[in-house]
Amino acid sequence: MGSCENTIFTFPERYRSFTPEQIKLSVAQVDGGPQVVADIRMEQVPLRTLTGMVSELVEITRNYDKIHHRNKKKDDAHLNKHAMHLVRLYLMCLDILEKEEIVTFRAADHALLMDIRNGRYQREDHAFNSAFYDLLNDLEKRLDYAKEHTALPETPDLARIEAFQIEVNERVVRDEI
Repeated sequence: MGSCENTIFTFPERYRSFTPEQIKLSVAQVDGGPQVVADIRMEQVPLRTLTGMVSELVEITRNYDKIHHRNKKKDDAHLNKHAMHLVRLYLMCLDILEKEEIVTFRAADHALLMDIRNGRYQREDHAFNSAFYDLLNDLEKRLDYAKEHTALPETPDLARIEAFQIEVNERVVRDEI
């Protein structure tokens, strides 16, 4: 649901007449189980626009179903590795938003990450324990706060990025890098 909501939030960049309030997602009981459902309020939407939006949401749903199905087949070592990488990515995002730097070597977090990878956050029934979910909730709250209070601009300076790419490519061609 979160991935779909994030995509809906970006629709105005690609579909000019769209506002995120036009599609609201929620969870409801459908066919005996919980399902993500959409309330859609739109009028006079060009069919191509609607098709594009629906296609994007269908692709997210399709990919989620594949991931969900694939992860059921994973052994504990693989699931723990994925869980460790999830936490690592949260920490890297926090570094970017809070410190405006990219830290790939996580020396300060190494013990925590290895505990996750080595299964210390997994119960005997192979599910993750509440401490892991508490950690994720804390990281998500920190990330939400950091996103709201970052000094980084709302949108990247695309012209500056392109100029940097051109400069790097020229240096590579001149064999300076």
